[in-house]
Amino acid sequence: MKTKIAVANGDGIGPEIMQAVLKVFEANNVQLEYEFVEMGKSYFDAGHSTGMTAQAKETIEKLGLLFKGPMETPKGKGVKSINVTARKVWNTYANQRDFRTLNGVDTVFSKAGIPINLTIIRENIEDTYGGIEHLLTYDVAVGRRIITRPGSAQVIRYAFEMARRKGLKKLACGHKANIMKLTDGLFLETFQEIAKEYPDIEASDIIVDDLCMKLVTRPQTFEAIVLTNLQGDIVSDLCAGLVGGLGFAPSANIGDNISIFEAVHGTAPDIAGKGIANPTALLLSGISMLRFLGFSKNAADIENALLYTLEQGVHTGDFGDKSIPASNTDAFTDAIIANLDEVPANGGVFSNPDFETRVNHLQPLKNKLTVTKNIKEEMIGVDVFVEARVQPDELAAMAKKVLTDNFELVMISNRGTQVWPTGSIYTELVNEYRVRFEKKAGKEITQKELLHIAADFSELAKVCSVEFLMNFDGKIGYTLAQGQ
Repeated sequence: MKTKIAVANGDGIGPEIMQAVLKVFEANNVQLEYEFVEMGKSYFDAGHSTGMTAQAKETIEKLGLLFKGPMETPKGKGVKSINVTARKVWNTYANQRDFRTLNGVDTVFSKAGIPINLTIIRENIEDTYGGIEHLLTYDVAVGRRIITRPGSAQVIRYAFEMARRKGLKKLACGHKANIMKLTDGLFLETFQEIAKEYPDIEASDIIVDDLCMKLVTRPQTFEAIVLTNLQGDIVSDLCAGLVGGLGFAPSANIGDNISIFEAVHGTAPDIAGKGIANPTALLLSGISMLRFLGFSKNAADIENALLYTLEQGVHTGDFGDKSIPASNTDAFTDAIIANLDEVPANGGVFSNPDFETRVNHLQPLKNKLTVTKNIKEEMIGVDVFVEARVQPDELAAMAKKVLTDNFELVMISNRGTQVWPTGSIYTELVNEYRVRFEKKAGKEITQKELLHIAADFSELAKVCSVEFLMNFDGKIGYTLAQGQ
């Protein structure tokens, strides 16, 4: 009995490369059945603000797996990326991208005899990709960076399990916890806690800027790296550059109920319809999908055929030995099909899956909600963000007018740097300040009192935003200002 999956052709070169990949699957007798769904730019243009029809959403949620070509989100129309929306709506929390040196794809590292074989696991749901942004004043924009303990644990545990399945010995956590002490700090803390459950894997952490430097100087020292969403996005594209570009970068978005396999390169509208597109990235993503579905023999056969084809110097126009004439999409695909019984001389693979076989797709009855229990919470104070065109001393005098017996004014900052009670005349200001009120020692305060302070302050200045200051199990739940 064939396994049915949802397929979206994509935009630009998407239909051409999807046709090529499905042709290879058919030639290898992969037992898949396809239900094509309507997604992408044309559906934005037809008025579907999510970029997909209701029928497409229903089909994907019923089948639990989407195989998709590259898709374009129209610019300047206020709509969200279809790619990001799909990953987030269906909670495909782990983005896995495997990067390896491919014979026939020349890079500075392959020419130097330095093999690359590493995996990036990127958190796929949270971080700045929540897209929660506001203009607090005409001159000041802010965005919320959401990192959660359950979301971090989900992707980090997946990364350790993936490393164990693939027989990897090392997993690094890339982060910027030296600066983003609460958000990246939470991600790193979660990594360190979960690492204790995997003593067979060497766990380490590395600051993301140092990681980038090391990836372009000695990438062979890494086996697998797990990162937050934005940092993972940047680092995974950097790694694609190490092995020849996005045309050789597969992508798997793994969730507990729904998973998405896709090419992450662009739609290349300049070459769409010309029959010269490179289907390698989508084919590699399809190979990962086959392993995920349990078709490990098909996956090995097709991957070996691709590697053998590349080893023979067959290439499309975007890569390869320029002394050998480039093949168009059809000829490149036909070469792979002709080599389905071949094994490359260097780097052949076997039918040993990189992914576990997918569990039965379940239809949940309600949204999953995860909360850490039995945590003692204590209210400490409030940060009131205000728009003001005054000097720090003047703003402090205004803030003191709303104080009650329970509170004291402890700090005012501008763009994260303390400007009151101490500061520097050389700190340049914008018209948005953070004013911090904390409770006095021995006082108990309520949420209502914190909101009253902000409300009273609003009679003196425009209040842009309010954030409570909390302690959790005695641990401070907010950051100090620079210079505080």
